[in-house]
Amino acid sequence: MKLNNKGQALVEYLLIIAVISVIVVSVVRLLGGYVQDSMTKSSCKLIDKEYVEGAHPGEGSCQ
Repeated sequence: MKLNNKGQALVEYLLIIAVISVIVVSVVRLLGGYVQDSMTKSSCKLIDKEYVEGAHPGEGSCQ
């Protein structure tokens, strides 16, 4: 009896994509605020304003 392995391969690929998606979302949640702060610092320098650090990562602003 010959079994069809295409369905098994599809499930394996979906599991790999799901694991990678969870890892990417976790990294973005952990580092997203720091990236946002660095972008805010850069934009503050461009408009000649002072960067004020927020209480949490990602809450900085220009004044």
